[in-house]
This record gives sequence, C-alpha cells and structure tokens, in this order.
Amino acid sequence: MTLEGKLLIGQQAVAGSSAPIQATDPSSNERLEPVYAGGTAHDVDRACELAWAAFDTYRETSLEERATFLETIAA
Repeated sequence: MTLEGKLLIGQQAVAGSSAPIQATDPSSNERLEPVYAGGTAHDVDRACELAWAAFDTYRETSLEERATFLETIAA
C-alpha cells in the first residue's frame, strides 16, 4: 500500500489545500510520513454530509453486520 497524503472523503482521495499536517507516534514522538495538506471547511462539510447520509443505512444493520464492517475496515 502506498500512502499518498490525501484526505479520504466518501470514496474519493482528495488533495487537501490547507496547512500541512504531520502525525506523530505518541510512543516515540517520531514524526510519521507522509505529510499531507489539511482539509478546508468545505472538505469537512462534505465529509459530514456523506457521513450523515450513510448513517440511516448503517443504523439499520445488525450488530453482526456492524462487527463485520468494522473488522473489514481494521484489516
């Protein structure tokens, strides 16, 4: 897997256009790659709209389906 330093909004990888952000490993204080540009207020609004739209479908799933979904994300 190649890390590109993009935002994932919905099913799209989007290049951010705000100030650069770099994650830090809390156990070592080491800076992690890649550095990526942060999202704008528009990016956040769009991500929230998509999450809210997906919630109706998600809340109708069984606990087993939710567990499978979350395990798939983790993998």
